[in-house]
Amino acid sequence: MFDFLWRSALGGIGVALVAGPIGCVVLWRRMVVFGAALSHSALLGVVLGLVLGIGVTAGAIIVCVAVALLFLLLARDARVSDDAVLGIVAHAALALGLVLLVFVSDVSTELLGYLFGDILAVSNADLAWIWGGGAVVLAVLAAMWRPLLAMTVHEELAAVEGVQVALLRLVFMLAVSLVTAVALKIVGALLIISLLIIPAATARRLSTTPEGMAVAATVLAVVSVLAGLGASVQWDAPASPAIVLAASILFVLGLGVDLVRQRRSAPARH
Repeated sequence: MFDFLWRSALGGIGVALVAGPIGCVVLWRRMVVFGAALSHSALLGVVLGLVLGIGVTAGAIIVCVAVALLFLLLARDARVSDDAVLGIVAHAALALGLVLLVFVSDVSTELLGYLFGDILAVSNADLAWIWGGGAVVLAVLAAMWRPLLAMTVHEELAAVEGVQVALLRLVFMLAVSLVTAVALKIVGALLIISLLIIPAATARRLSTTPEGMAVAATVLAVVSVLAGLGASVQWDAPASPAIVLAASILFVLGLGVDLVRQRRSAPARH
């Protein structure tokens, strides 16, 4: 029991470390719909990994990257909005995954684990994917942090100043795709976007700089993982939904702290 709890904690912390800063950029660039589309498309990757025998994580990475590239290709048509393109691609991938389920037998429990998360079943191979993929994403994010912030503030001005906007957008979308794929075992395809967004949204109310928000979001994500695991051990609650619920409770607490702070500063400003 001690061993699998340690593996679960290491896996959850590994995802939280990269979900914090990635989630902040997703919020800044208003890419929540893109993240949700990737999470729904990941089901196709899970099914392909099971059908082809290449591994669920590898299948999810292939599909998420393909969805990101297809979105960039289709988004060039100005007659169709980005939201519409994401909806079409994500639901087509989801439908194809459901159709391919007929070729998968006796994996209902495993499939549910990837839909809703199964952090308590994290293996050493999963840890390798999580920490290896997370290290790559964090290294890439650190290298393009300043240009990414410039592009987020004003994309046209950043392009004038020499920022490779198209390349940067592509690399970041691929990074989000990788994070989505490796986090499937932790919170599942239906809940991964929550771990990206909720800690970042909480940190936005408690921070004054982009770097401070990224650090705060990371800490909040780690706390959510540990609190969710603690709730699972203490009350036998499902661990992955408990993690998202813990993140939601922290958001409400952060909202309360922000409101109290605003009320205290209001008389001083007056």
